[in-house]
Amino acid sequence: MMPTPSFTYCFMTMMMVMTTKIMIMIMVMMTIATNAATSTMTKTRRTTTTTMILMIMMMKMMIMMMMMVVMMVIMVMILMMMMMTMMMMMMTMLLLLLMMIMVMMMMMMMMMMMMMMMMMMMMVIVMMMMMMMILLLLMMMIMIENEMTL
Repeated sequence: MMPTPSFTYCFMTMMMVMTTKIMIMIMVMMTIATNAATSTMTKTRRTTTTTMILMIMMMKMMIMMMMMVVMMVIMVMILMMMMMTMMMMMMTMLLLLLMMIMVMMMMMMMMMMMMMMMMMMMMVIVMMMMMMMILLLLMMMIMIENEMTL
């Protein structure tokens, strides 16, 4: 019993939407961060609001990331249920490892948030995006292989 193509594609589209949303959030956050950086030099009153907005954005991003991870885990579980070939097992293990790394990254981001190191945080976010893309590619490969075997 293999996963149906419709299901896999649906999942992939969902993932893509999530990633794009996160990307947009990053863009907005970058602009806000730059604004905050400039306003600290000029006005002191406006900084508080900008930082608050940034924090809210961060929380939103965290929720998004968590959702993505949960989705990935569900996907892996389904895949594991569907087929128990050796190669698939290896792939799922790889994916789980990647997820673990992603969770670690999130924790790091949280730490950065506490310390308010903006530039460092941005770097971490970019790294996370890279990880996401790699994961998506891996997923794609698995899906394609599944469809090949059908």
